[in-house]
Amino acid sequence: MKTAVVTGTSRGLGEAIAKHLMDKEFKVIGVARKDSNALPSYKGKGTASYSYRYGDLQDTAACAQIFEELAADIFSNAKDSVYLINNAGVVGPIATADAYSLQELEAHLAINLTAPMLACSIFLKYAKTHNVPLVIVNVTSGAAERSVHGWSAYSTSKAGLNRYTETVALEESEAGSGNIAIAYNPGIMDTDMQADIRSSEPEQFQDVQKFKDYVTNKSLRDPMFVGGVLVDILTSESIENGKRYAVKDYV
Repeated sequence: MKTAVVTGTSRGLGEAIAKHLMDKEFKVIGVARKDSNALPSYKGKGTASYSYRYGDLQDTAACAQIFEELAADIFSNAKDSVYLINNAGVVGPIATADAYSLQELEAHLAINLTAPMLACSIFLKYAKTHNVPLVIVNVTSGAAERSVHGWSAYSTSKAGLNRYTETVALEESEAGSGNIAIAYNPGIMDTDMQADIRSSEPEQFQDVQKFKDYVTNKSLRDPMFVGGVLVDILTSESIENGKRYAVKDYV
């Protein structure tokens, strides 16, 4: 049975990804600050299973311990590929660069960049020790590739995650390990993150009206669709190491 660790499974895209993986008979372990309302009772198919592990990704020391414990248990028992899907992320603080506090920046970078890097590092170490194939997915954003007023922290953290993903893919390719790292851009979805964005003041975020219009124009994709595209990529295609996949290419 294939095993997948997914961060941010309490709702939104993470919850949707977990459901689709269970429909493919994966053993799914969700890591989040609170458990999903839907996943504990979701049956999936065949031998699929779900379990939850509390994890506050702002607390990097605690996260390192959680990922170490998970990896030690998973890889020592794995008989098939292991998947690490770093989905959890935050968009805030939404403000111009002169308005960020140290606490806000530390929390943002811990969740969006440090936690995924920690998880990848630990899982790669165990994958090599136990000779078990590892597939890493880091959820990114189009904001990584363009400057957006009020999103300097978000754009920077996602750009950093893209470069990190590409570097990991390069290293694993050169080592001939068979381990794979990709990025996935889910585009704009109907999630709580979008609601947070729409609540911004125009002086904080100049594009706020555009995001309000996404609702009016029904442009927001359902997380279940977006999660399904990712899981189809992981289970139906030959995955290209280091590639940035985007949901818009599958619509």
